[in-house]
Amino acid sequence: MQDRRKNKRTDMSSRLVIKRLDGNSGNEATIHIMDVSKNGIGFECEEALQIGEVYEAYLTIWTKEVIHAFLQIVRIELKAGGYGYGAIFIGMPEMDSARIEVYQTVNGE
Repeated sequence: MQDRRKNKRTDMSSRLVIKRLDGNSGNEATIHIMDVSKNGIGFECEEALQIGEVYEAYLTIWTKEVIHAFLQIVRIELKAGGYGYGAIFIGMPEMDSARIEVYQTVNGE
């Protein structure tokens, strides 16, 4: 099967904390990132999130810097012990998405 993704994907052993923006839920959930690109991320989480909803996120990257981002859930998959999600970045500054591209270049992926 041919990969039709527009941007390169990278596995990243990082964690982030997300909060729902509509004010209905003040809970924070820690998630494990499976892959990341400059346009979005794939991650696993035990919490049930809603497709189409936007969540605030604090992504800790390999340099230990924190990127503040907004994620819109576009894919949900039921997994053992939780859920697998796909999300796109909403309004991420070009400087932050460039950091992800630099990481991919340095790691030679």
